[in-house]
Amino acid sequence: MNVIRKIEHWGDVHHAKWLDYLRIVLGLIIFGKGVSFVSDTSVLQNMITQNNVFGFSGMLISVAIHVVAFAHLVGGILITLGLVTRFAVVIQLPILLFAVFFVNLTIGFSPLNSELWFSVLILFLLIIFWVVGSGPLSVDEGLKRKMGKRYD
Repeated sequence: MNVIRKIEHWGDVHHAKWLDYLRIVLGLIIFGKGVSFVSDTSVLQNMITQNNVFGFSGMLISVAIHVVAFAHLVGGILITLGLVTRFAVVIQLPILLFAVFFVNLTIGFSPLNSELWFSVLILFLLIIFWVVGSGPLSVDEGLKRKMGKRYD
């Protein structure tokens, strides 16, 4: 646990403002992906059924799609606002790992598989924000400043 605290402290100290704009864009992309999941569940369910590595039933796949969509919608908003960013990122990591290794890699590892490369990029950005946190342009930072002023 001490190592995690050290990584969080390092991330809080070494956070550039341009990373906040990147975090906001990342959150909007994840939110948009959640909206696309909600609006087109049948196509997504068919795609997962075709690549069903674990032998899930149709009901379980449907539940998983709705859970992932909800996690993307809420997590995207939280990441965009910079509110409990590390928690929101940790919720997204297993989803993106599954998307990269079990959904997009089954299509094929080629330069034309843009969904794979996009998922890898988003996964990389999530790992970065897991380390560096939300930054100075975030609700978390505003709450820290407000709490600090109250107790000074």
